[in-house]
Amino acid sequence: MDTQARKIALITGGSRGLGRNTAENLARKSVDVVITYHSQADAAREVVAVIEAEGGKAVALQLDTGATQTFEGFAERLKGVLHDIWDRDSFDFLINNAGTGFHKPIAETSEADFDALVAIHLKGVFFLTQKLLPLIADGGRIINLSSGLARFSMAGTAAYAMMKGGIEVFTRSLAKELGPRGITANTVAPGAIATDFNGGRLRDNSDMQRMVSQITALGRAGVDQRAAYRSVGRHVHLIEPAQCGSGSSSLTREICLQHYQSFMCRKWRRNVRLSNSLSRGCRSNASI
Repeated sequence: MDTQARKIALITGGSRGLGRNTAENLARKSVDVVITYHSQADAAREVVAVIEAEGGKAVALQLDTGATQTFEGFAERLKGVLHDIWDRDSFDFLINNAGTGFHKPIAETSEADFDALVAIHLKGVFFLTQKLLPLIADGGRIINLSSGLARFSMAGTAAYAMMKGGIEVFTRSLAKELGPRGITANTVAPGAIATDFNGGRLRDNSDMQRMVSQITALGRAGVDQRAAYRSVGRHVHLIEPAQCGSGSSSLTREICLQHYQSFMCRKWRRNVRLSNSLSRGCRSNASI
């Protein structure tokens, strides 16, 4: 297939977990990918190999999403890759997925802990997106990973949840500012997904899995491949500004831990919920 006909997605933290599964599933939908990794170079190369073996194009670039001073150099490397591999000067989808887990009570959270979360989950997302805006094609998509913890509360998650709440506010502002370019900005807010995130805290802990199953509508924790394909992959392909009012929404799926009033776009009636106070369209109480 002509590379000019294929869309290109940049996925931060694409060497493992939801990031990896998002990359592989988008590739199966004829989207070429650039993934970033922090330290797991071998895992990143494995993702690239899987995608190339299935006929897609993929590149892995090292990036510390908490080190804003490196973003200028990263943007230059990305420009080079886009030119050399795809003969393009832009890409289509930015998926800000990279992150770290954190679980401590408020009383035990240090200032250093908090600053590290801000650097990766807030400051890094803001300034990486800012740096890459000139490289995102008009009509493109920005997907920011949030969390179900922006909607419900659990002990030990205050600092992490604050970061994700900030991401959702940032995303709404992005949608407003980028609307004239036809670029939509949305958040995907998974609940508890059994990956190696946070050291595999959920995946490897049967007691935690049991707790999640008791308060989850589906009676189980989420599965990374399913969450990646149904949430991020379809969100990139299907969300259109005209269908979702403001062009910004928050998508919570796979294992929402509580029911809440939602606004639904008609295109998303099949097991998808959009929550956005600015969206227009059919209003419904939805459950997953």
